[in-house]
Amino acid sequence: MTASLTPLPLQGHVLFRSSDLDEARARVAEVFCPHRLDTSGGGAFAARHHHLAGQGLSLNYIEYGARTRIMPGELGAFYLLQIPLAGGASIRNGAQGYLSTPDRAAILNPHLPTVMEWEEGTRQILVQISRAAMQAHLAAHLGGPSDRPLTFDGPLDLTAGPGAALRRLVLWLVAEADAGQSPVAAPAAGLMAGQIEKTVLSGLLDAAAHDHMAALGRRRAAPRPRHLRLAESYIEAHLDQPITLEDVAEAAGISPRGLQLAFRQHRGTTPLGFWREVRLARAHADLLTAAPGVTVTQVALRWGFTHFGRFSELYRARYGLSPRDTLRAAQGG
Repeated sequence: MTASLTPLPLQGHVLFRSSDLDEARARVAEVFCPHRLDTSGGGAFAARHHHLAGQGLSLNYIEYGARTRIMPGELGAFYLLQIPLAGGASIRNGAQGYLSTPDRAAILNPHLPTVMEWEEGTRQILVQISRAAMQAHLAAHLGGPSDRPLTFDGPLDLTAGPGAALRRLVLWLVAEADAGQSPVAAPAAGLMAGQIEKTVLSGLLDAAAHDHMAALGRRRAAPRPRHLRLAESYIEAHLDQPITLEDVAEAAGISPRGLQLAFRQHRGTTPLGFWREVRLARAHADLLTAAPGVTVTQVALRWGFTHFGRFSELYRARYGLSPRDTLRAAQGG
């Protein structure tokens, strides 16, 4: 099977090739995150990483040659879909443990610690997906942000149904890049790139098991009731003000308990959880587009966060990095 992989995927987007373990660790970390990288067994270490950046995701091809143990801890800012082309990998992501093969993709959650062991000769396509983009896409399908991070339950069956369709889509994107006409490559990609990336994210939500499946199913099956629409409108009009459950229930014309049940059923969260998550999303958007001189404190106060330590904790849990790091990146730091 390995002989058929010539030329290699994403051959026109070589990031590095190296037989030096330390160099490989550092160069891979530039795209993903700091990690520990060790080898075992008798295979020769020969690392290769090809990388094509999009807007909310990137396409990658990685091989190490030798049997390799990879310990990144929590990925933090991104989800990672790993599709083996040859070989396989032992995966532990949080409490989950399984074997990933060409028939079974791995999905790594950013908020759970990860340890992987790639077999000798393993070659993989990796789709790195921004945690913020994935959560925003989920929120769009739920009709509002969730009060907990999206958590996938791997592995993902690639042999049939939505999993096979997702694999074909990813490999088509790789093939288009190899033909010199990538539809997702940044910064030249146009409007189609965003739609294709959303299709990949939708494919992942459809194909993989995760903890928001039931909420997505309810969302597709039933329209929002009127009192839920009224409650959401009231919340969005008072994002920068302190509100109570009773305030929202009165505006929606429903009892507080009835309102809580409606949000649980249709949004997978509570009314005040929805209020907090929308405020976090607005603060995130402001930090990403902040002009020089704007501070994290100003943005937090604008959206009603007066306890700055708690704001930072909530923000990091949602977006995988601190508000200060987001602001520094947005302002070119």
